[in-house]
Amino acid sequence: MAATPRFRKNAVDGTAPEAPVPGARAHEGGGAVGGPDRKHPVDEKLPPLRMFTSGLQHVAAMYAGVVAPPMIVGPAVGLSAKETAFLMGASLFTAGIATLLQTLGFWRIGARLPFVNGVSFAGVTPMIAIGKDRGHDGIAVIFGAIIVAGLLGFVLAPYFCKLVRFFPPVVTGTVITLIGVSLLPVAFNWSQGGNATADDYGSTTNITMAAVTLVIVLALRKLLRGFLQQIAILLGLVVGTLIAVPAGITDFGALGDADVVGFPTPFHFGAPQFEIAAILSMCIVMLVCMTESTADMLALGKIVGRPADERTIEGGLRADTLGSAVSPLFNGFMCSAFAQNIGLVAMTRVRSRFVVAAGGVILVLLGLVPVAASVIALVPLPVLGGAGIVLFGSVAASGIQTLATAALEKGENALIVAAAVGVGLIPIAAPGFYHAFPEDLLVVLDSGISTGCVVAIVLNLAFNHWGRTPDVPSDPETEAADGAQPKDPMALPVAH
Repeated sequence: MAATPRFRKNAVDGTAPEAPVPGARAHEGGGAVGGPDRKHPVDEKLPPLRMFTSGLQHVAAMYAGVVAPPMIVGPAVGLSAKETAFLMGASLFTAGIATLLQTLGFWRIGARLPFVNGVSFAGVTPMIAIGKDRGHDGIAVIFGAIIVAGLLGFVLAPYFCKLVRFFPPVVTGTVITLIGVSLLPVAFNWSQGGNATADDYGSTTNITMAAVTLVIVLALRKLLRGFLQQIAILLGLVVGTLIAVPAGITDFGALGDADVVGFPTPFHFGAPQFEIAAILSMCIVMLVCMTESTADMLALGKIVGRPADERTIEGGLRADTLGSAVSPLFNGFMCSAFAQNIGLVAMTRVRSRFVVAAGGVILVLLGLVPVAASVIALVPLPVLGGAGIVLFGSVAASGIQTLATAALEKGENALIVAAAVGVGLIPIAAPGFYHAFPEDLLVVLDSGISTGCVVAIVLNLAFNHWGRTPDVPSDPETEAADGAQPKDPMALPVAH
């Protein structure tokens, strides 16, 4: 007699995954995985050319986000232009290492999802406060604090990952939506030129260029088929950059000044220094990054059809924190998930983690070959902003799709979403809202993703768990939506 197949319950909402359809074929763009020999799309390896171009697309989507923090922190602590450029190359190199840890992994390190890691923007303000006008000493103190924070996070990962039980669809949908909405102002800033102090910031030329790129990307997605449709973002960036050349917004200066080869010499700015105040500040940033990475992994798991369970999140957090602890060795900053690449996965439906691993290899090479990195930097920010509107909007759309399964008509779920989204939008709609609060708290309060996530978790517990009457008949759909397991009507009561 054949054994009845057993299915592991979804770690996010407690529901059992659907059984694969016999004979169904898997493909890069999604679909069911059928047959015992078929790999999940996350584990599929694409042909080399497709692997490279799809990986390059991920690099193009994240490049500006990786180099922006060192561009800001370097001058603030008193580094020269050449030293700041060195920091940028080191950040690309360490982002590549962290991405490889995350996608390929070893032992129990790495989520093994198409998950991109890069320099966290959450640490920019605290790092400036730590190292302002201190030159090399300031950078050394920053690096020392990041090393300690990374090691602490690595130790906490097995415990922190247990928060996954508090992320049912009503919470994950809210957080994913906030991730997308929180990223849109970044795209709008890029569309205006990226530098608010520049004379042409918000000019009609910049905004028109962003609009043209947006239309090109949408047209390519509509008209192309197959693989070309999947790299429509990359093609849109190329076409947009070519159009931007006669418009006069493409800067070729970096290409001429870049070195052909350059290795990020370990501890280039001196041995790390350890100061208690700096360490405490960066440990808070690490906890914020771990919260956001947990939400990002849950979002990505939903999108690729491989829900992130506790072990996946533990491995992902270990990769984040280990990458952060190692980065200062090569003059890099704290690493965390890049949510914009989740939008790229959602839009292209290319779910292979090896594609993102290829992007990680490209990042490492860009860090070793500055002249190649400067070629990627030729893409004007308005062009990147036009494509970013689609990318980040796709993340928000994925969140809304998840909320559609959260039974908002049941109980107080709609109220949970309303309050969490409202609080999460405060840093976006009113950036100075928390100006009177202590600076250390601003690390958390100025992150709409973190505050919205905390509010959603607490309200879900308050309305759907704490104080619930056990003997009141419950609706299985509601319980699935709020993360509780549907009760078996034939089960005997459990004595306490």
